[in-house]
Amino acid sequence: MYDVIIIGAGVSGCAIARELSAYELRIAVLEKELDICEGTSKANSGIVHAGYDAKPGTLKAKLNVEGSRKMKALSQELDFPYRQSGSLVLCFDEAEIPKLVELKERGEKNGVPDLRILDREELISIEPSVGEKAVAALYAPTGAIVCPFGLTIALAENAAENGVEFHRGINVCDIQHAKQGYLVKTDQGEFETGVLINAAGVHADEIHNMISGYKMKIVPRRGEYLLYDKRVGGLVSHTLFQLPTALGKGILVTPTVHGNLLTGPTALDIENKEGVETSGEGIRQVQEKAALSVPNIPGKQVITSFAGLRAHIVEIQGRSDVEDFLIEEAEDAPGFIDVAGIESPGLSSAPAIGEYVAGLVMKILKPERKEQFISTRKGIPNMALASDEERHKLIQEDPKYANVICRCEMVTEGEIINAIRRPVGAVTTDGIKRRTRAGMGRCQAGFCNPRVVEILAGELSVDESEIRKSGVGSWYLTKSDGEEKGELHE
Repeated sequence: MYDVIIIGAGVSGCAIARELSAYELRIAVLEKELDICEGTSKANSGIVHAGYDAKPGTLKAKLNVEGSRKMKALSQELDFPYRQSGSLVLCFDEAEIPKLVELKERGEKNGVPDLRILDREELISIEPSVGEKAVAALYAPTGAIVCPFGLTIALAENAAENGVEFHRGINVCDIQHAKQGYLVKTDQGEFETGVLINAAGVHADEIHNMISGYKMKIVPRRGEYLLYDKRVGGLVSHTLFQLPTALGKGILVTPTVHGNLLTGPTALDIENKEGVETSGEGIRQVQEKAALSVPNIPGKQVITSFAGLRAHIVEIQGRSDVEDFLIEEAEDAPGFIDVAGIESPGLSSAPAIGEYVAGLVMKILKPERKEQFISTRKGIPNMALASDEERHKLIQEDPKYANVICRCEMVTEGEIINAIRRPVGAVTTDGIKRRTRAGMGRCQAGFCNPRVVEILAGELSVDESEIRKSGVGSWYLTKSDGEEKGELHE
């Protein structure tokens, strides 16, 4: 019997788990994928929004600003990449400048500090690469960039250090009322809990509809991106937005915390909740619209394209307004808490979402706070960024830190083994990629992947044919004798 079960190990679920791990509670996180951060949380812009965009008075506005304020200190506590680089909303028509003023006023109502409208001369002085059509911009110095999977993994590892159980590769099939809460039926057995938290991303409507009579519908909103090589990562120093539309904030151009350049996303509502393929049309749209902000972005420097899905609520039975985050106890299911519709700025809001949901749980369970809560976490050593002294010390402790596996990103065998052995460690090559950046470089794992597969197999004590890229069916090797593959679960 658990006190709390969280369904979904994206950034919201992991932020909630970390926050609740500070209390005397038995907590489990159930994730359908083989790793954490496999959904929306792995494929987004990595932007910490300042908070000027959301409608004043909404939960989205409140949690965005609070989350943004908390992110720097959290990055220091949990050791993940973060940089307060500032953001600019570009205006390309003098007649549209009043819309920048409206954004500024909205941001000020939301509590965003130091917002300013820049004329073209001021804009060029801080961001020389912007296109000649940009006539003005809203400047938000508190805008920032973060590693989205670095944040999510850090939250999960710290939660696990404080006793939270993570069950991966497990599918929720049904939820029923139980004597003391809820019975969660999965393809790997049953779990009973007093409080059930639904943080299932684009699948949150399916989980909600298993237990509530007020039906919800979520439509995945696909966004396509282009990632560029580090040699053009310094083309811009701020995150550049365009004036937002009804479908989102438009195409952005931004540096990443790892030194790349990123452009995107598109915004297309689809039906397939696994539809993360990219398209020629989407890529063309990103390139054409990004060129309005920054002309002559070198297309030959693209190293990969990818798509992510945002969980857009289109209907909740009995409600007319579905534009805000849905974070509340279900009306007809006491102890069942929805954390749904967490689209942009969900990543920015995650630290505040964790606190907010923990507050809801406190009212239900009233637990005691732990005396020995571990609030900090140290990340995987990074040989590419380490000083000569730090590298020498690591190699002295373990010579595997001298064996470079990924040459593009200079990731060593020691780092990969560390990533596997950590709490909630990697079991797939994508898991290694997100934790160490092995395979994130220009060749996109073309050279290092066979060695990564070999190291994973050795550390997990399985045959190399059992190692997968990510989820079901993504094996690299096929057994020649026709033997069926086994499943790898935690």
